Amino acid sequence: MARVKPQLNRLYFIDREIREKRYPNCSSLAADWEVSAKTIQRDIDYLRTMHDAPIAYDAGNRGYFYVEENFRLPAISLNDSDLFAVFIAGKALEQYANTPLYHRLQSVFTRIEESLPDRVTVRTSGLDARFSFFAEPASVVDPTVWELLFAALRSNRTITIYYQKPGEDGVWPRQVDPYHVVVYQGGWYVVAYCHQRRALRTFALSRMEKVEVGDDFFQPPGREEMEQMLAAGFAAPWQGEGYLVELSFAKPLAPFIQERQWHQDQRLRVQPDGGLYLSFPAGNMEQVKRWVLSWGMGVRVLAPESLLTLVREELGQALKNY
Repeated sequence: MARVKPQLNRLYFIDREIREKRYPNCSSLAADWEVSAKTIQRDIDYLRTMHDAPIAYDAGNRGYFYVEENFRLPAISLNDSDLFAVFIAGKALEQYANTPLYHRLQSVFTRIEESLPDRVTVRTSGLDARFSFFAEPASVVDPTVWELLFAALRSNRTITIYYQKPGEDGVWPRQVDPYHVVVYQGGWYVVAYCHQRRALRTFALSRMEKVEVGDDFFQPPGREEMEQMLAAGFAAPWQGEGYLVELSFAKPLAPFIQERQWHQDQRLRVQPDGGLYLSFPAGNMEQVKRWVLSWGMGVRVLAPESLLTLVREELGQALKNY
C-alpha cells in the first residue's frame, strides 16, 4: 500500500505538467522524482490505458502534450454505485436548506461533479421520479450565528449568546461554553455549560439573535463523559435529571414502534393483547411529551409521573380549544 501513494502523486504531477504545456519527457520527469525513465514510461502507459489520457509526443518540444487540451486527470474515481450514493446524498441534503451547511455541501457536490471526466455522465432523470425525500421542517439559523458558534466550538472558546426563550419577548445574554451540537427533528441545538446557571443547558441556534466570541478558553468534557451526558436525553440534548420513561402502545401501532430504534437503551416487550411495551431513559420530558402526543390515542404513559402530568395538562388545555 505504501508504494501506491507515490505513484498516484506522480500521475497527478505528470498530468499537471502536461496540462500546463511544459512538455515533460521521461528523462525530465525521472529526474524530478528520482526514479528511472522506464518507471515514468510505465506511468505514461498507465494514464493512456486506464484513464484514456490523450497523450502524444511532440518531437519539436521534446515532450508530451494532450491532443485534447481540455482533458484532465479526474481527482476521484467513482463507479456506478458511488454515483448513485452521491445522487441520494444530494437529495437528502435538502433537509439542511435553511443552514449555511447546505451551500457548503452543494459546493462540495459541484466540485465532485466537475472532477469527473467528460465521458462520465450521471443520468438522474429516471432516478428523480423514483426517489422522494420528505425532510423535517428545518429551523432557520442566522449565517453569522452559525459561523461564530462553530468557530468557537472548534477552538473551545467561551461565547456570549443573545437568546430568546420560547414564550418570552426579550433577548437575554448568556455566557456559555459550547460543548456539543445536536440535530433533532429539523432543529439545531448546542449543549453548553451556562455560566449563569452553573449547569448544562440546551440552546436552539434558531433562537440566537447574536453570538460574540470571547477570549477565554474552556476544557470540553472527554468523549466518554459527553456520551454519558447525551445518553440521558431522548434523541435530543441532555437536560435535567434522568427518568425511565415507560409507555404502552396499542396493537395497531406496534409494528411502527418495533421497526425503529428510538433510543440506544430502549427495551421492547410484546404484551398479551398484541400491544407493545417500550421503555427508555430520558431527561428532557418536554421533548418526550411532544413525541408521545404525536401517537394520539394509541399510546398510554405508564411512567414517570412527571411525564404523565405533562401529557394530561397538554390534552386538557387542547380540549379547551374545541
